[in-house]
Amino acid sequence: VQLQASGGGLVQAGGSLRLSCAASGLTFSSYGMGWFRQAPGKEREFVGAISRRHFIYYTDSVKGRFTISRDNAKNTVYLQMNSLKPEDTAVYSCAASSSGTYSPPDMDHWGKGTQVTVSS
Repeated sequence: VQLQASGGGLVQAGGSLRLSCAASGLTFSSYGMGWFRQAPGKEREFVGAISRRHFIYYTDSVKGRFTISRDNAKNTVYLQMNSLKPEDTAVYSCAASSSGTYSPPDMDHWGKGTQVTVSS
């Protein structure tokens, strides 16, 4: 199984980025997909998730700014990030869950992260 996140970069506060996570080696439509982030010196944090049936969940700090979507035909999950803030700076990773729950220990497969840096 491979999950490859891409789309990170450096952006000014108030800007936008769109992250993608391409999956292979698994039946993508059978998994819920989550996005997580980890800032330096901090624990990994749940950002949001989209279930197999497209139910969507967000952590409070990103509600109204971030949007998760998935394209099962492309085995890809997306994270559209708008109105970015310096506190959104972190390494963002995607992960797959077969259980329908989305805390880090529940995730079955993880991808390498992509760095997002938001300057003030």
